[in-house]
Amino acid sequence: MSTLTKQTLTHLDWLEAEAIHILREVAGQCANPVLLFSGGKDSICLLRLAEKAFRPGRFPFPLMHIDTGHNYREVTDFRDKRASELGERLIVRSVEDSMARGTVVLKHALESRNKHQSVTLLEAIEEFGFDACIGGARRDEEKARAKERIMSFRDEFGQWDPKNQRPELWNLYNARSHKGENIRAFPISNWTELDVWQYIEREQLELPSIYFAHVRPVVRKNGLLQPVTEVTPAKDGDVVENIRVRFRTVGDITCTAPVESDADTVDKILAETATTTITERGATRMDDQTSEASMEQRKKEGYF
Repeated sequence: MSTLTKQTLTHLDWLEAEAIHILREVAGQCANPVLLFSGGKDSICLLRLAEKAFRPGRFPFPLMHIDTGHNYREVTDFRDKRASELGERLIVRSVEDSMARGTVVLKHALESRNKHQSVTLLEAIEEFGFDACIGGARRDEEKARAKERIMSFRDEFGQWDPKNQRPELWNLYNARSHKGENIRAFPISNWTELDVWQYIEREQLELPSIYFAHVRPVVRKNGLLQPVTEVTPAKDGDVVENIRVRFRTVGDITCTAPVESDADTVDKILAETATTTITERGATRMDDQTSEASMEQRKKEGYF
């Protein structure tokens, strides 16, 4: 590569090139990979990267979403719409299916289903024989993800052992595995939340509406804003406020909180993101507040 070419490549260009390289490595080394697509902003970026990596051909893998049954309708509707526009196969497996089989048993009716996605994911991996799952997790989100490899090895039980991972020197990645084992590949692991939004701006990517400021009823609890929905109704004594909020990350309704915001355009979100001092999961995820090691424990059990 010439010196002139190096100078004209931007930070986003380098991140994009690395992510495309990783996607092609997964496709080349793995027999039966799948791309996890929830309709969230990170997986939307993954779809654009996959387009650049493999078009005009079809993706060399299907798309899959593990649905808790309590996801925001705006996001699941967008998920279906985007998969249809791309003409790619979308597999949806639900925690509710695992509940019906008896492989997931809730402690009580109101327990969050989020952590139980691990069971449904492992069942789907076994059902289809996937040897690699491509996801949109990033190291800046949470400290357990910060120490995970781009090609994250999982054993035959779907477990992640942070002390038993492969070295990744000079952008050389090993996605090979034995039968029954699995690789979780994270092409945008080195991206930040700001990188994601800058990429969304540059590529003019469409997003679910809840990423932008809107008025929503919420209840303030433990420093977070809990949305008032059919799944998470207000309780006696709760003070319901209708305020302008947006979602920095999306997931199960029971554990994903919005933040107060007037940012209703990508430019405004970029300005907010550039000045924030709290990670998106730290500001929005109730499930990460159960303990300091809650994410790491879930990942050891097979979580994304």
